[in-house]
Amino acid sequence: MKTKTKTELMYATMHPWRLFFLVALPGMISMFAMSIYSVFEGAFIGQILGEAAFAAINIAFPLVLINFSLSDLIGVGASVPISIALGKEDYETANNVFSSSILLILITSLFMGTLIFFAANPLARMMGADGSLLDTSVRYLRTFALTSPLTTIFFAMDNYLRISGYVKTSMLINVISNFATVGLLAFFLIALEMDVVGTALAVSISMCACSLVAMIPFVRGKALLKFKRPRIRFSMLKQIFACGSPIFLNNVSGRVTSILMNISLMTLGVIELGEGGGTTAVAVYAVLMYASDLCWPLLYGISDSLAPSIGYNWGAGDYSRVKKIVGCNYIGTAVVGILSTSILFFFPRTLASIFVNAADARLLEISTYAIRIFCVTYLFRWVAVTTQSFFSAIEKPALATIMSVSVAFLLPVLLLGALWSFGLDAIWFNFVGVNILAAVLAAFLLLYVRREINRKEKA
Repeated sequence: MKTKTKTELMYATMHPWRLFFLVALPGMISMFAMSIYSVFEGAFIGQILGEAAFAAINIAFPLVLINFSLSDLIGVGASVPISIALGKEDYETANNVFSSSILLILITSLFMGTLIFFAANPLARMMGADGSLLDTSVRYLRTFALTSPLTTIFFAMDNYLRISGYVKTSMLINVISNFATVGLLAFFLIALEMDVVGTALAVSISMCACSLVAMIPFVRGKALLKFKRPRIRFSMLKQIFACGSPIFLNNVSGRVTSILMNISLMTLGVIELGEGGGTTAVAVYAVLMYASDLCWPLLYGISDSLAPSIGYNWGAGDYSRVKKIVGCNYIGTAVVGILSTSILFFFPRTLASIFVNAADARLLEISTYAIRIFCVTYLFRWVAVTTQSFFSAIEKPALATIMSVSVAFLLPVLLLGALWSFGLDAIWFNFVGVNILAAVLAAFLLLYVRREINRKEKA
């Protein structure tokens, strides 16, 4: 029998709270660095480029994220069977899934990058862009498309580093990536006076460089996971796509929802605010997303960091330990959710001022009002984020998919129709209502899974 590595012993024996702080804190730091980058990006765009740039990026970015979603489908989908295989000490399967997933990501991202580059114009038109917004959106999309293979593999490599026990290395790469992006943003937008293409270039260059750095432990053969000649079988593909479908459907349906939101904002903005109101409403939505980026990455960072340890113990059949680690996960995300609500509630104008030029008085006032409503979201959002991650980690893709599609598409669209008569308030309250209903749904699904875990423990 192969001697367990230090990483495997950590997952199997370390006290759950010690494991939480050792694994989740670096994940939170990584995501906090992403939040800092997001704040700087939003500030640069809002203060230097203005309202129209905000609107153009908000129109184009869902398409960029759909490209990333395909890589997430494979990367996250492969991480679950890899962790479970390691828990069963099936290293052959773990290494084959790892190697095959890298090849699949490179192939799909090359295809998607080519598609987006040549179809950028009709895709941007489909999103509602025209005139100067269309030209800006197309150039933004094509910049990301050119670097697609190396940027999209970044998040998968981050997952594989953490599975292999390189938790601090993963944290450092994420921190360096985000601060490098901030530096490049300043250079492109201030020194070179570029437009939104500069923001796309900054992100792409830093992600490409850090993707290559993340591969070093695996290329040198020093990591727990090893490269081998891929043997891609249908059963493996089925497993990867089943486990990755929740995050993929969450991302894709979320982008479809964003498209519907943009269309609704353009319509409601003109009705409520008059000529030019559509652009203002879309810009407010973008401000909300940037303000939200201060908070949600921390929730994701905790849950995503603990997923490998949950999957490992699930594969090893230690269900009691699974429950303890998941309990730490829920407590950690609940604390972050409450703190996030407090910050957004008490400092809405300060946060809005980061992204909105003081001269745009109307945009600043509406953004402040919208953030004050939106903040309630985080009293409940942690439940859905943690639950979906838990279901994915224990290979329950159907339940995770129910959570992801409900939160990202079904509930927002239903509430958008139900609240339409409230005008723009329908958009701001939509986030709150979705996460309240999602928390209720999560509670019912967790009761079902808990009964199954109890049966497995008795058996």
